[in-house]
Amino acid sequence: MRRGNTVFRYVHYEVACALLAFCAAVVSAGVVFGVEGAPETSGGVGRAVVFGLIYLALVAGFGVLTVSRIKWFGEGRDFDKAVPLQEPAAVLPTRGEEYRNCVNVLLFVVMAACAVGGGLFWERDLALFPLIFASAWLARGWWVARWERRHGVLLWKGRVRTQPLADDQYLYSSVRQPEGSARDA
Repeated sequence: MRRGNTVFRYVHYEVACALLAFCAAVVSAGVVFGVEGAPETSGGVGRAVVFGLIYLALVAGFGVLTVSRIKWFGEGRDFDKAVPLQEPAAVLPTRGEEYRNCVNVLLFVVMAACAVGGGLFWERDLALFPLIFASAWLARGWWVARWERRHGVLLWKGRVRTQPLADDQYLYSSVRQPEGSARDA
């Protein structure tokens, strides 16, 4: 990747954020449940798990709505406005950089700290709060990956110095390479 260019796959960022949120939930649950004990429910653990899974499914549905084509709500219309990269080989990151640019350590620290703080000082169940974000980000990543496959392009977020975006654009696109191409090597 050339100096001054910071681009990363939209899908990879969403999935990386989901993984970070899941890890923050695991860390915070370990700390909070280790100090305070596991939360108790009047209806039993099974009922709480079923309620939690239904809630996560609803949040995932909301996540999909945020990348839909619904006017004033979803980002899906912006995918069609993605600016094609003029020189993808000179701009796109290498395989290792591609994933490294997606990891947002500050997001993990903030989510874990908030979940631990909320779990210790308010309600133990808040230790699992990052799972809500993980569900939405994972659903968004799935929907955008589906959109990319249907349209034959890859969506990139970030900044390319030689190719600035207009005010109403925030994504770049590149042609999706077939499996086994030089990009995969």
